[in-house]
Amino acid sequence: MADLAIRESQAQAKPAAGDALTQRLAVLPHPASGITAAARQDALARLEKMGLPGRRDEYWRFTNPGVFNDPVPAPIPVQTDANDSPLFEDIDRLRLVFVDGRFDAAASDALTGEGFQIDLLSAAEATASHWAGEVYGVLEANGQTPVSRPFAALNTFAATEGVLIRVSGQVARPVHIIHRRRSDAADVNLHHVLLLEEGSEFTLLETGMIGARSNIVIEADLRAGARLHHITAKLASHPKVGIGHIFARVAAKAQFKSFELSVNGRMMRHESVVDIAGDDAVAHVAAAVLGNTADGPFHHDNTVFITHAGERCESRQVYKKVLSDGAVGVFQGKILVKPGAQKTDGYQISQSLLLDGDSQFLAKPELEIYADDVKCSHGSTTGAIDETALFYLRSRGVPRERATVLLVLSFLAAALDEVENADLRERIAERLEEWLMHRAQNDRTQNPPA
Repeated sequence: MADLAIRESQAQAKPAAGDALTQRLAVLPHPASGITAAARQDALARLEKMGLPGRRDEYWRFTNPGVFNDPVPAPIPVQTDANDSPLFEDIDRLRLVFVDGRFDAAASDALTGEGFQIDLLSAAEATASHWAGEVYGVLEANGQTPVSRPFAALNTFAATEGVLIRVSGQVARPVHIIHRRRSDAADVNLHHVLLLEEGSEFTLLETGMIGARSNIVIEADLRAGARLHHITAKLASHPKVGIGHIFARVAAKAQFKSFELSVNGRMMRHESVVDIAGDDAVAHVAAAVLGNTADGPFHHDNTVFITHAGERCESRQVYKKVLSDGAVGVFQGKILVKPGAQKTDGYQISQSLLLDGDSQFLAKPELEIYADDVKCSHGSTTGAIDETALFYLRSRGVPRERATVLLVLSFLAAALDEVENADLRERIAERLEEWLMHRAQNDRTQNPPA
């Protein structure tokens, strides 16, 4: 494992970086040498130039970045009954367990499998050469234009662990990253790199609780004809603070599909940056989010930037959020169609279901098009439960709690449909239904009808 060095002084930092960045960097361990050293130094230079974000930054005006700017996270007590979701427990998969951001070999499966090579970032750093040395940080750096993403650069500089997966065949068995917590104050930085060779196919699952604060980056490079299915599920009732980034480059005839399920939390932001670089490629990103403030504040931000550079390509953004008790949801989505990207089919929809008058949904959809033969659309709506539909169900003997759950599931269905694997999609829907019924029963117990 590469030696870790604590940055003792940031006196050489540029004034534009500010004291906040100096303090943030001062407490971060980072590999001082290894195959990623050049990429880390490049990320640090970019970070010092751009500085940490503030509320005046356009892409942070709906979300206060303060909790991510703080040098150390506020402690969050560990709740052992919510460590990792059993959502995918009974399927055949390769388990990779991380505890407070550190790989737990004893709880994980062997790092072997047919059709792919898998290594840990920490182990690769100590090697003389590794394929990830030429890939690490590349997509993240490309994704900094035209919008700066300081926390992604911070992660590239400081991440000490992650998984490196090179896929060469059709891999039927998913890799499942499972996060667990032991420390009340763990500040987790993980950086994963996926390289899918031509014609390969792979599924990556993520579940569990990561830390008191987390900063995760996934770089996914899809070569021609490759297919990546990514599902991340955050199902828990205790507070969580985290920012996640996925940077994908999609070559000709490749398909990239990413789905996020998030239930409750405190402050979450997920950024998806997708470059559709080749012709006849497909990129779908989607999320189903449920939040209320029964267990504390809730703020969930999805920020998406999809660039079309190839011809005859398709992209879909489908985001659904169900908010109650003063919860806040944010969606910022952009489709950029470059000159020459003819026959582009770009679709974007963001919708919220507000279950009370105190919650908020803040949306900023964008289209920027420089080609004249395209089909691009975006829409955003906010509304309440359909009282007519609710009355219809109740008039046929369905209890109010059950009727509300059915309507919420119907609202989320379009996002869940973006999960291509029918078995995984059904498991997610069943778990959502269980959680919604449990929450509805708790609400009835705590607030019985007059």
